[in-house]
Amino acid sequence: MSSRAAAIVASIAGMLAVALGAFAAHALREQLSAEQLATWRTAVDYQFWHALALFGVSLWIRQLASSGRPDGKPLTIVATAFCVGMLLFCGSLYALALGAPRAFGIVTPFGGVALIIGWVSMLVMAWRDR
Repeated sequence: MSSRAAAIVASIAGMLAVALGAFAAHALREQLSAEQLATWRTAVDYQFWHALALFGVSLWIRQLASSGRPDGKPLTIVATAFCVGMLLFCGSLYALALGAPRAFGIVTPFGGVALIIGWVSMLVMAWRDR
């Protein structure tokens, strides 16, 4: 994933996190139970934090590219893992909050694992970056 693509996805994910948070606070407040709203809030929180992290990764990719260092490929793993993680983890939580069958929750841990892979990959990249 290029720096530009990561920044674009991060921007869209951040924008959607704000919009979905506001949507829950205003439109869904009366329609969802407290448990459903808490699930929605968890999805918004994870999406927003990972959008910010993805934007940071996009800057790191750009910095490596501008310094002529070709070793930024592991950062594309980070960016991809964050994108997949947000989609699966947050997306499944949004669906569950809106009443998707509980069996749909099987997707959530796969998204969580993708997010963890992103963070571990970032750790490896940071460790190697001297």
